[in-house]
Amino acid sequence: MFIGDSIAGSGPVPAVDWAISDRPIEYPFALEVMRRRAAAIRDNRSRELIWLLEHPPLYTGGTGAKDADLLNASALPTYRTGRGGQFTYHGPGQRVVYVMLDLRARGFDIRAFVTQLEAWVVGALAQFNVTGETRRDRVGVWVKRPSATGVVEEKIAAIGLRVSRGVSSHGLSINVDPDLSHYGGIVPCGIRDYGVTSLASLGLPVTYYDVDVALRTNFERAFGATKRVEPPETDTGHAGAGDSLSC
Repeated sequence: MFIGDSIAGSGPVPAVDWAISDRPIEYPFALEVMRRRAAAIRDNRSRELIWLLEHPPLYTGGTGAKDADLLNASALPTYRTGRGGQFTYHGPGQRVVYVMLDLRARGFDIRAFVTQLEAWVVGALAQFNVTGETRRDRVGVWVKRPSATGVVEEKIAAIGLRVSRGVSSHGLSINVDPDLSHYGGIVPCGIRDYGVTSLASLGLPVTYYDVDVALRTNFERAFGATKRVEPPETDTGHAGAGDSLSC
């Protein structure tokens, strides 16, 4: 079954809630929102949710994170989380997209779901004339650019998921115009042979608004209709339980 097909015996998949936070969201609060929302989706008490946001500068380490890949533990706050993958950076200038979808209803296994997420990002980047590419041995979306030593590949979007009892959480991030020097405090996704880049580094003065429109347009093409809703309200938050798949 392709995402966007009907749920068995119950008609089309309902429109997915689409929320955008316009101020930085603390990471523990985001974890708690995802934990609660995923549970509600699993119990058919809530609709699926795509949540676009930005975090303050921080590192997160997934279930595969190795201590040796945290090169500067004192540089930024670091959160160990149950998503899959290794260390990554989040911060201003990076669009984070948390994806809470019911894979049971959509007929997807995890591997196929990751492929769909990568294709979604590739489609969004194409709207800025950026050729995003995927690799069989490296999760995420990559771009090629010329350098003094030839053509190099750099990661522009990362994917890290948790799928628990058929419902996803965590998601992906796209580098719009972050401070790329912060990646120097970690080995991003455990990959030492490739760097990271951003739309700004590629010479594209793209705004969050531009990226958000491209993401929504391409999401609806592949996954189905969306409905704009208010973002989760921030409060003191609590570190969420459990959170697994790739960088």
